[in-house]
Amino acid sequence: MNLNRISGEVVDAAITIHRELGPGLLESVYEIVLAQELKQRGFSVERQAPVSITYKEMHFEEGFRCDLLIENQVIVELKSVESLSKLHKKQLLTYLILSGRQLGLLLNFGESLMKDGIHRIVNSLDESKD
Repeated sequence: MNLNRISGEVVDAAITIHRELGPGLLESVYEIVLAQELKQRGFSVERQAPVSITYKEMHFEEGFRCDLLIENQVIVELKSVESLSKLHKKQLLTYLILSGRQLGLLLNFGESLMKDGIHRIVNSLDESKD
């Protein structure tokens, strides 16, 4: 499935949820609601999806967990904080690199306007293939 279509639907769903529920709830609430909203839109969604990593020929089945994994392609990390730090973006980029995925979305539901809380993070994404 097209990465841009997936990310567009995730962003639209996040904006819809933020308008309805507002900012400031726990991340876990937004995770549950966003996962359900995306499932209703026909996407496969895994919550707290374990992602394996390999380090020095050692394989770890559960190197980390991503908040949401959409269509087994797009990692979505959710925050509900006053402001994001550079570390949040670096963390998502590391998740993308370690998992071999190209696209991640960092969504901060703590912002007054959801559009200010949307960050698209790419790992060598070739836009021409989308």
